Amino acid sequence: MSIDVLSIFPDYLAPLGLSLVGKAVADGVIALRVHDLRDWATDRHRTVDDTPYGGGAGMVMRPDVWGRALDDVLGGQDLTRTVLVVPTPAGVPFTQAVASELAHADRLVLACGRYEGIDQRFVDEAATRMTVRELSIGDYVLAGGEVAALVVVEAVARLLPGVLGNPESAATDSFGTASVGLVEHPQYTRPPDYRGHTVPPVLLSGHHAAVARWRRDESLRRTAQRRPELIEQLDPTELDAADRAVLDEQRWCRRQS
Repeated sequence: MSIDVLSIFPDYLAPLGLSLVGKAVADGVIALRVHDLRDWATDRHRTVDDTPYGGGAGMVMRPDVWGRALDDVLGGQDLTRTVLVVPTPAGVPFTQAVASELAHADRLVLACGRYEGIDQRFVDEAATRMTVRELSIGDYVLAGGEVAALVVVEAVARLLPGVLGNPESAATDSFGTASVGLVEHPQYTRPPDYRGHTVPPVLLSGHHAAVARWRRDESLRRTAQRRPELIEQLDPTELDAADRAVLDEQRWCRRQS
């Protein structure tokens, strides 16, 4: 996969050279380039923003600067499997399912806005040539899109073949294909006793079916307690008797609290 990130603070993206993403770049799994948007400004002050039409607080990033930058980065290539990602609090929620969709693209370009955001005409025009996804990583506002870009790149990168040492990790994580709609169960490692807190005995039993059942039950309990809205979205036909027993137990506990 090819990934380009455009920002007025390219150094903000330095963490992409670390950990799994950095290794994937070194191994050639990902071709990653970070660009300074100001390189496409045309005045001596390298201006990328201006006052908003209609008045109001703050500044808006100019569409002409962004347009020149995008055109040069794309270099006239086939855009069939290119996705422009624009992080914005006004976007649709970025989820594991969206990350999985983006992982099937050949190329991602991430446009990191600042100030009051990017002139909407840049996004609208780009959408006539390629797929555009305006995405939000949560219901809060950041100073710019760089943090969101880091989130998107890491979430997508770990789904690419050859990035994770054990591909099963992605399937068993929260929201993974092995636990669709659920958060992950608790994890434990050595020592077996930590300050009086012991590992659940089932995990030491060597009984694989019992361990799998325990993990499933704990995942259901944790999701019901922390993300009850996800439980409401589960398909009842995909729940077995043991699943329903756990969820009934959680409903009873909520009624008593």
